[in-house]
Amino acid sequence: MLKDSDILMRVRSAASGKVLYLPHAVRQMLRPERMISTKEIQNVIFEGVVIEDYPEDPRGHSCLMLGFGYRDRPIHIVCAPKQDYLAIITAYIPDPTEWQQDFKERIQK
Repeated sequence: MLKDSDILMRVRSAASGKVLYLPHAVRQMLRPERMISTKEIQNVIFEGVVIEDYPEDPRGHSCLMLGFGYRDRPIHIVCAPKQDYLAIITAYIPDPTEWQQDFKERIQK
């Protein structure tokens, strides 16, 4: 298994080439209560941290990242580095009832 720093390096390297927003991600980003911009996504990619690693994801090795957008609002993205691009699978504002206060760990139910 790769260390978080390895997947983070792969994410940022892929994103420095091209970022591809999958249809699900676009739909989630454009929900009226979210309105997540591509600039905010870029900020998560290049300033954020990997909080979950999914090496066995059927879409290819992916990860969940946390970063901050407009007015320091927390944003989660799931992305998968490919050879020529970074695929943004989804993006959302984490629900405070499902995540610890730092938005890095899920609340155990």
